[in-house]
Amino acid sequence: AAPAGAVAFGVKHTEGAGARWPLDEGTVLRLSMSRASSEVNDNKVTVSFFAEGGKPINQAGVFLTGVGISLDVDADRDGVVEKNSPNKASWTWGPEGHGAILLVSCDKEFP
Repeated sequence: AAPAGAVAFGVKHTEGAGARWPLDEGTVLRLSMSRASSEVNDNKVTVSFFAEGGKPINQAGVFLTGVGISLDVDADRDGVVEKNSPNKASWTWGPEGHGAILLVSCDKEFP
């Protein structure tokens, strides 16, 4: 999607500036977020395209919203769902055990 004549691109985002990289056919820019957003569209990425000699040609921008996903469970089996229970990562069988019990429906709902 780079404009004709572009030989390099640079990336700026809400936490600082990126360097310029050569633009080759098949170049893919992958964006990821390291934390959830505090509000919708609170992050912005701008990609700038440059011609030979560093002359700016065009820019493209996108607003991003990072969504946090967590499986919160009653890992202690005490009736309280906790977000950061230390027992989420392990399993112990029995009445004094810990770890989530998941009931998964794996049957074929539709032909």
